[in-house]
Amino acid sequence: MKIVVGITGASGVQYGVAALRLLVDTDVESHVIVTGGARRVLDAETDLTPAEVEGFADVAHSPTNVGASVASGSFDFDGMLVCPCSMKTLGYVANGIAEGLVPRVADVCLKEERRLVLVPRESPMARTHLENALEARKAGAVVAPASPGFYTRPETVDEVVEVFAAKLLDGFGVETDAMERWTG
Repeated sequence: MKIVVGITGASGVQYGVAALRLLVDTDVESHVIVTGGARRVLDAETDLTPAEVEGFADVAHSPTNVGASVASGSFDFDGMLVCPCSMKTLGYVANGIAEGLVPRVADVCLKEERRLVLVPRESPMARTHLENALEARKAGAVVAPASPGFYTRPETVDEVVEVFAAKLLDGFGVETDAMERWTG
């Protein structure tokens, strides 16, 4: 299995980083795209450098390289997780604008009917944000707002983030030790 993780310039880059870290211990080949906006948010919200984040993936791609392997429908990959998904990226995806590598790979997922999960973190959302989320869903994307569950009784912020990232990966069929299922 191959999954592309796009990390865009919205607060909550920790979710995308957690997904990459969880993929390290699996047989999944991970590709990452860290946008310019995400690089600024990484600096503001974490102690990680973009190079360290890219190091969690098997392959890192430049966000401006629209000629990258993952930009083609002929490249064999299973889907994409955009986490977090900025409102700019959501708007691009909803309207079929393949400007930059993250929206291009998302567009490939939609046209090739591969799994695409968008994780917006914006709150509250404007009407245009909601309309873009609906249009992305109509096009075939899964829109999964960064709304973690608390039935696992997490004790730290890192645990909240990791469990939510595990849930996102579970949607791709990726099993991780961090995923806790509700048993009633």
